[in-house]
Amino acid sequence: MSNIRNASTAGLTWTKSSYSGGQSDCLEVAHGTPHTLPVRDSKRPTGPTLTIPHTAWTAFITGVKTTQLD
Repeated sequence: MSNIRNASTAGLTWTKSSYSGGQSDCLEVAHGTPHTLPVRDSKRPTGPTLTIPHTAWTAFITGVKTTQLD
């Protein structure tokens, strides 16, 4: 289950997709948390953070790579 929160993200290193082409309209993710993947809107770095369980993120990426998602 995902969770939207305004928890402190101090100390996290955020990365943006290289496919964003330097645009600010992109999602950013932070790695290094034990069980979740924090995601945020690059236009609102102090806004809410969506936390996605690693297992759900892995399943999503696998589905995208193997075109199993409709």
